[in-house]
Amino acid sequence: MGEFQVHRVRFFAYVPAGIRCVAHSPRSARLALARTDGALEVYNFAANYFQEKGIPGHETRSTEALCWTAGDRLFGAGLGGDISEYDLEKLRVKYSLDGFGGPIWSMAADPSGTQLAVGCEDGSVKLFQVLPDKIQFERSLDRQKGRVMSLSWHPSGTRIAVGSIDLLRVFDVKSGHAIQRILVDRRLQGLYSRECVVWSVAFLSNGTIVSSDSVGKVQFWDSEKGTLLETHPVSSSAVLCLAVSEEEDSIVVGTSEGAVYQFQLLPVKWGSAESKWVRTKPFQHHTHDVRAVAHSATALISGGLDAQLVIRPLMEKVHGKGYDAALRKFTFPHRRLVSCAKKAGLLLFQFPQHLELWRLGATNSAGKDGDILPVSRAPEHLLQLKSKGPEHICCSCISLCGSWIAYSTASRLHLHRVHLENGSVSVKRVSKVPKLLCSAHQLLCSADSTSLFVASDQGAVHVLKLLEPGGCGHLQTLRPNSGSTEAVYLLAASADGDWLAAAGGDWEINVYSLRHFKPHCTVPAYNCAVTALAIHPVTNNLVITHSDQQVFEFSIPDREYTTWSRKVQQHGLHKGWLERDMPITHIAFNPKQPTHILLHDTHMFCILDKSLPLPDDATPLMNQTSLKQLSEKARRGHAHAFKICKKYQGLGQ
Repeated sequence: MGEFQVHRVRFFAYVPAGIRCVAHSPRSARLALARTDGALEVYNFAANYFQEKGIPGHETRSTEALCWTAGDRLFGAGLGGDISEYDLEKLRVKYSLDGFGGPIWSMAADPSGTQLAVGCEDGSVKLFQVLPDKIQFERSLDRQKGRVMSLSWHPSGTRIAVGSIDLLRVFDVKSGHAIQRILVDRRLQGLYSRECVVWSVAFLSNGTIVSSDSVGKVQFWDSEKGTLLETHPVSSSAVLCLAVSEEEDSIVVGTSEGAVYQFQLLPVKWGSAESKWVRTKPFQHHTHDVRAVAHSATALISGGLDAQLVIRPLMEKVHGKGYDAALRKFTFPHRRLVSCAKKAGLLLFQFPQHLELWRLGATNSAGKDGDILPVSRAPEHLLQLKSKGPEHICCSCISLCGSWIAYSTASRLHLHRVHLENGSVSVKRVSKVPKLLCSAHQLLCSADSTSLFVASDQGAVHVLKLLEPGGCGHLQTLRPNSGSTEAVYLLAASADGDWLAAAGGDWEINVYSLRHFKPHCTVPAYNCAVTALAIHPVTNNLVITHSDQQVFEFSIPDREYTTWSRKVQQHGLHKGWLERDMPITHIAFNPKQPTHILLHDTHMFCILDKSLPLPDDATPLMNQTSLKQLSEKARRGHAHAFKICKKYQGLGQ
């Protein structure tokens, strides 16, 4: 596998924000997720649940509800009282509109996706029409007493069920009047009764209303008669959320105890036409409140204040072992938060509102494989850069020499010059950044630290010249021949400074010539998200990994896939490799071994040795332990291209 000195970095104290709400789109197979810090993430189920889009958080943005409408447009609303539409191409808030009802607690789109209903603090339900380029206030339903905590459209689009404090109501959409009022049972607490908050409702096509409340019950109601059909005590505390499958035969609920339960509509007797809701499956994957759940065709989805997104497969809906059969737990973003200045031995850590610069520790000792070496110089915290204003940092980078730090928020790019002398550190902000650079979605310094590449939200990449003693100038703007305006989210530059590769939200990979500042070629299209890019320092081959775990090698000078890459596709990758459920997030190379490609995801570090044969499915993928027991001659006969280490967990860069 080779000999490496491993620095175990335990001083990156990154704490992800909790999950507040989710919205699932069956048509596009995507899941939108909002966190408590206002950040938005979009996961693509068809691309192996890869987090393909992200919008950074904002201190004043509190998203309480998300929903998809026609045309796969995404809207969010929260306690600020605004309704916002997200631009998923440019990765920003497109516009915001006042809901005129105070804080917004709930929101849902009608079955056609052309109307939005929002539930407000003042007790009103307001309807907005979804127009091609905006939303427009239409009217309010009859205002009632008490804030509207939850709401759900009937599949016919003619009625809306509303949950508030101690009450359920049914509104006729055409007249705007409440046609049913249902009192929800309170819980006795000593001599007094405690108010019952209806946290979530679902309106089924047969007229049944399903509610979950702060008393810990899931209840089923007849919306026509206003009577209780079934009660299921689920928790000693609150049931905070629920979601129904498209077939309306399964329900998932989440509680404030961190538990998730499934209810299924099952026949009372074998072969009987009469059915009853039965609680069938409990899951305990969360440590804190489960604030949001969703139900896809093959999985139960839950998000909690412990920051975990959990996708639990329904094995009766999944055929065979594969991507859909794996339990997934996502905590950290599928984007890098750590930048390394290799020449200076520095690490830059990205937090929502500040950056930290650290110097790596060092040792004077040597040892054999697996030894933990004593530290002769401890890691040192050199610098903290705070971002002013309410916007969170969306990307950052440090030059290889450690002299430049750049970061960007949603509206502004920041550049700093760093001086390290005799153990002391000083930093100076570059005040004059070209005006055309409002923000960036990815930043990268060239290998010689003379250029900064800024990926914009228009599909272009701006090239800045970094000037001594501390300034910058705009060199060129690189635009794809296809005219794509999708935000670029991955960049890779060659060590010789000749080439730059950029991947955008439409999964198109463009390669630019930095000598002539023009497009060189486009990598052949592949129907899966790009998760990592890197250019080999010797061969200038571009190595690409995708969310379905495929690995490609593309020759930039020859504008085609390499012979090795074609051999990989003909042979096929190992089944165990393809069934991994985490995307490769970073690619590097071993300068002493040109045939080695270094790959890692959150849980695994791999050296892919191109000089060795690819394993077949009958060969163990992780065979490093067994190879150590063999002689040198026998080891060569059993060795294959994949050398995998799972000793180091939580790999960030």
